[in-house]
Amino acid sequence: MKQFTAMGLLASTVLVGSFLSLRNPDAAPQRPNIVFILADDMGFSDIGCYGSEINTPTIDQLAANGIKLRSFYNNARCCPTRASLLTGQYPHTVGMGQMVTMPSAAIRPGSYQGFLDDRYPTIAERLKQAGYRTYMVGKWHVGERPQHWPRKRGFDHYFGLISGASSYYEIIPAENGKRVIVEDDSEFTPPAEGFYMTDAFTDHAVQYLNDQQQKQTSNPFFLYVAYTAPHFPLHAYESDIAKYEKLYSQGWDVTRANRYQKMKKLGFVDNRYPLTPRPATIPAWNTTTDKARWVRKMAVYAAMIDRMDQNIGRLIKTLKANGQHENTLIVFLSDNGSSNENVEGRKLNDPGKKIGERGSYVTYDTPWANVSNTPFRKYKRFIHEGGLITPCILQWPRGIRPQTGFVDEIGHVMDLVPTALELAGQSLAGQPSKALPGKSLSYLWGTNRAISRTYCWEHEGNKAIRKADWKLEKDTEDADWELYDLKTDPCEMNNLAQKQPQRVASLRAEYDAWAQGVGVQERLAGKSE
Repeated sequence: MKQFTAMGLLASTVLVGSFLSLRNPDAAPQRPNIVFILADDMGFSDIGCYGSEINTPTIDQLAANGIKLRSFYNNARCCPTRASLLTGQYPHTVGMGQMVTMPSAAIRPGSYQGFLDDRYPTIAERLKQAGYRTYMVGKWHVGERPQHWPRKRGFDHYFGLISGASSYYEIIPAENGKRVIVEDDSEFTPPAEGFYMTDAFTDHAVQYLNDQQQKQTSNPFFLYVAYTAPHFPLHAYESDIAKYEKLYSQGWDVTRANRYQKMKKLGFVDNRYPLTPRPATIPAWNTTTDKARWVRKMAVYAAMIDRMDQNIGRLIKTLKANGQHENTLIVFLSDNGSSNENVEGRKLNDPGKKIGERGSYVTYDTPWANVSNTPFRKYKRFIHEGGLITPCILQWPRGIRPQTGFVDEIGHVMDLVPTALELAGQSLAGQPSKALPGKSLSYLWGTNRAISRTYCWEHEGNKAIRKADWKLEKDTEDADWELYDLKTDPCEMNNLAQKQPQRVASLRAEYDAWAQGVGVQERLAGKSE
């Protein structure tokens, strides 16, 4: 990999120093540590500072001490989002236009090959070149074969789940060989008792942070924490579940209305954001049968997020104890919108087990997913706002002044790599083959002005382009393209396609050019993960 130039490094270091001086005029231009925390299948309104009733004090404090964005995007699905977060590229560019391919499958190079293209460096490879130590815990899901695992893509140490969804307590016998937990380069077998995946990820992250402090103090570090929570199956400690069972007996209609009212009080919702109607496929709560089972599902889901927040608290406590916290940029986001998937067909659930216990294997399904995405429409996999808009929080005590309210500028997960590289002092000058389509988010706290952005998406035939405030989109279930002015209609309730055919044609042509450039193909059959 080509080395960056000394002049490029010097220029970037000056930029880092200017960011630090905005927050602390006496600070030395020391490059920050960088921590990315990614939730899995968490909806837009599932944390307290974005409207939830779920107890998330650690995440809420990150938001209070930093920046929270109103319109930040992922790629609507696990694998494509992770591909962009790791490479700073559109997922198709690096072979992850769809989902991972299994090790036994024939390798078919291209936009849907199912693992990261090694011609494009990961953020870990880039930051390692810049002198950072690199660590990862959690869900990988961008390459199932050992030659595509994290340590082959720039991480010094790794502990986590290579594949997608898994029991939080074990690798269940029916999925042996399909689900793999790995420590560095070796398969890891969870102990028979006392293992819970969210806690285990944090245990290893804390170990890495402590080792860094003891042995690598002269180097900054990058830590990527990819929790599987709250992705199905619904698994949580009974002590956490107990906090929520009484609360959710109010049902999904009241819960969603309460979230909407809280979002108003927080300043997120104004008159541009109506509460979208409950879809016809979701019954009113007062007509629903088997209410106790539905309540249990949402209580376990909430407990999973609660436990994730507790674990993020452990990370923050460790950073502070090690003196690492003040100069660490922490970014928190989710990989897609809430999931309305149902996996009963996998026949992995033991009906004799309570939901949440080891041996159970269920999802929380469409009615509660609709609550999680308040106030938006649709879910994971779809390209409407409910599928791909995510909370995004950035905190850097030494470099970012806390901002009240929600920041209006838009951003995308692929912007995180150029942000990190800029702060690390790594210049991309003279490397056109490694050009990044994303842009650094440093303008959010620096002196540079925001620029108008254009983003495109395609996943399983669902497709969209957002250019400034205009979004053109078509999910496979839609009859035709839909056009929305997100500045005035962020919940996508007023389709303007028939009224503005010229704008539709212009945006569609721009989307088609992008699709051809990154290698989008006709819809390929996908599978839930």
